[in-house]
Amino acid sequence: MANSREKFNTAEKPAKHSRFWFALERFLAFFYNLPVGGKITKINCKGLKPPYIILGNHASMVDFTMMIKAVRPHPVSWVASIEEFNGREFIFRKMGNIYKRKFTNDVTVVRHILHVLKRNKGIVGMYPEARFSLAGINERLDKALGKLVKAAKVPVVTFMLKGNFIRSPQWNKHPYRKVPVIARMRQIVTREEALTLSAEEIQKRIEDAFNYDDYAYQRENGIKIKCKERATNLHKILYQCPNCMKEGSTYSKGTKIWCEECGRVWDMDELGLLHCENGEDIFNLVTDWYRWERENVRNEVRSGNYRFEDEARLELLKSSHEGFVPVGNVKLTHGYDGFTLNGVIDGKPFFFNRDPATMYSCHIEYDYKGRGDAIDIAMPTDTYFAYPLNAVNCLTKLHFATEEIHDFVTEQRKSNGNG
Repeated sequence: MANSREKFNTAEKPAKHSRFWFALERFLAFFYNLPVGGKITKINCKGLKPPYIILGNHASMVDFTMMIKAVRPHPVSWVASIEEFNGREFIFRKMGNIYKRKFTNDVTVVRHILHVLKRNKGIVGMYPEARFSLAGINERLDKALGKLVKAAKVPVVTFMLKGNFIRSPQWNKHPYRKVPVIARMRQIVTREEALTLSAEEIQKRIEDAFNYDDYAYQRENGIKIKCKERATNLHKILYQCPNCMKEGSTYSKGTKIWCEECGRVWDMDELGLLHCENGEDIFNLVTDWYRWERENVRNEVRSGNYRFEDEARLELLKSSHEGFVPVGNVKLTHGYDGFTLNGVIDGKPFFFNRDPATMYSCHIEYDYKGRGDAIDIAMPTDTYFAYPLNAVNCLTKLHFATEEIHDFVTEQRKSNGNG
């Protein structure tokens, strides 16, 4: 089913940048950056020239435009999620971009990255968290980054932004908030170190560099966000009430987030702090609430009590021209055997399972292109978006559970000698 429906040529090697498209890219980036400001500090970058890998944290489109500004006059070939090629594959090819299906192991992608670095002598731009930050803090990284650098034998540069998340949170992208965005570009692995350091040592340097907190940046710099919608959709990530413990009972609008079950109400002030209006403060920080939810999911998984089940509308990424095509409704389950899609499509039984040991995290989209909340479940040859139809505000918990089940199952298999 997969190969017969796949029309995206994943074997095509990334091209060198078209001069026209590179010039247009820089022109558009210049004007996009104007209202942002975008001060960039460079550390240990003297004499730095392509080829190299540049890794950035990811929260909004400004991440791309500021990176373009930082590495000029050289172009960047980005590793981009395959769904981003929809309707613009021609442009992405001309820009030298590299396709990637989220949270899959695909040796072809590695070959394309090495092609850009070794043959094209270019810069490869990657957002190794492979998703937008959900709460303005770092998420998990691919554990194979160190191995990639060893194979490439090129420098590693980090491009860490502050203010990009609170300017446009994933759960409420618009309107943009008036927030100064700054960036630090730092070479953390030189060309010589790429040859001499172990993959584990390089991995640790990368993970140490990816430690950020955009809400802390806001508080420490006294950045006041006067947007009257600053808490709208905050319940998308703060889905569990810390007072009554009910999941899926929180809602938010304007500057308020509240629980429909117990009636507790919190107000988000201009510095991003939460204040309970009708009871004792439990969490003042969004990040503390978010981490508390993760801990609850971890405990649920390790107690053996976790399971998710719902009917879901399923869409298949058929090609960059046709985009996502609805294929029918299926039963979506998630548990200790991973994600399973089960149903009847085109009059034939359909079954799809993704082993949890192969999926260290997942990609979720809140109201993807106005079509609803979606979870991306991919294999090397297929990308499915599943839209839960009945479960209320379940995506963030699924995101946590995917990571916790991966850890739990991997540990269990290793202890049993199957890892």
